[in-house]
Amino acid sequence: MNRLVAAALAAAGVSAGLATSGDSSFASPVGLWLAKDGAKIRIASCGHNLCGFIAQSSPMIDPETGRPLTDKNNIDPAKRNRPMVGVQTLISMRHVGPAKWTGQLYNDDDGKTYDGNLIEQGPSSIRIEGCWLGICGGDDLTRIK
Repeated sequence: MNRLVAAALAAAGVSAGLATSGDSSFASPVGLWLAKDGAKIRIASCGHNLCGFIAQSSPMIDPETGRPLTDKNNIDPAKRNRPMVGVQTLISMRHVGPAKWTGQLYNDDDGKTYDGNLIEQGPSSIRIEGCWLGICGGDDLTRIK
C-alpha cells in the first residue's frame, strides 16, 4: 500500500460539531475510509484537530512471517513489533481552509513522519497526501461510513 496514504486508520470519537468547510456539500471527514489497496483508516476528532488510525491493514497478514502485519519499518526499534492496526497515521491535522486540513502523516513504508494534507474532494472522497521538500504525493480514499 502506498502507506503514506494508507497511512491513515482506527480510533473513535466522532464530533458532530467539527466544522470542515463553509461548503455545505462536504461532510466532515470523520469516519471510516477505504484506501485503494484495501486498507481502512478511521478518522476521528482529537480536540480541535483530526487524527487517523489504521483500522485494517492491507495485507492483514505479513507474507514474510505469516503473522499479523507489524510496524517493522519504524525508525524507533521499540515500535517495530507493534501491530499495524491502531497505529496513528494522521497526526494533529488542523483545519486550514475550505475542505483542507494540514498536519503530519506517518508513513509505515519507511517508518518516518512527514508534513501532509487531507483534502475533502466531496462527501464520499478525500485525498491524503504527504509532502517532502515541497513535493507532494498521495492517494484518494472512499468513505465507507
